[in-house]
Amino acid sequence: MVRDIEPRLLRAFAAVAAELHFTRAAARLYIAQQALSRDVRRLERELGAELFIRTTRQVTLTAEGERLLPYARRVMAAHEELAAAFADAHRPLLVDLNTEGMVSGRVLARAREIDPGCELMARFESGLTGAAADIAAGRLDVSFGRFAGLEPGVRAGLDHQLVRFEPLAVILPEDHPLAARDRVPLAALAGEAVYAGAGNPRTPEWTDLARRLFEGRGIALAPPAPMAVGVEEFRRVMAKHRRPVLAVIDFPAMPGTVLRPLTDPVPLSALSL
Repeated sequence: MVRDIEPRLLRAFAAVAAELHFTRAAARLYIAQQALSRDVRRLERELGAELFIRTTRQVTLTAEGERLLPYARRVMAAHEELAAAFADAHRPLLVDLNTEGMVSGRVLARAREIDPGCELMARFESGLTGAAADIAAGRLDVSFGRFAGLEPGVRAGLDHQLVRFEPLAVILPEDHPLAARDRVPLAALAGEAVYAGAGNPRTPEWTDLARRLFEGRGIALAPPAPMAVGVEEFRRVMAKHRRPVLAVIDFPAMPGTVLRPLTDPVPLSALSL
């Protein structure tokens, strides 16, 4: 009994039937000839029928192949109609930018220029780990962050593209002793407790990067603190705790603070989409 024939097998059959040549049919489908031959043989096994007569000089349809061809064409046409009906080209794509004013926003702006017909909706929530869970659940389409910091099982379920290596920086209260410097050597942070999202379940990939960076340099990871959402809350929390905050070089300016690039060496974070 024939059941659940994959449309791919019927496309392979129809291409060979149209070309009567396996090499040309493979080129037509943009696949390797071996893969095409494998699909045709599998279809013949599933149908229990020989579909082509193959010789060194030519390929011809058998009577069973002739009988299958109109059915195959109707199935493929129906499959294409189904795919078109649910392509949902107008569905907005939800893109998590983490924070306004950073490189992810420039990527989004360029994407909108390239494809103005695609509705790309931005949201601003912190943390690739949290965003990855939303992507897996179908609540989000795209996010940005340190892909290598995700759990292996999470990485296996995502596609990613490296965007750039971002130089790291530190946010300091404007009257902090290190704020007078144009750049802050990592060694100058020895003895400091630097905040890097510890305890935030949405950002462990960022905390992991900080832990690796601080190890052996005498820099402590600041304890968990409430996540500041919005400029005013960030200003209030910084004024209260007065701890340096690990950031990237294009982090937007915040009132009452300065942003200084880290040096000696210049640490980098791999930003992926």
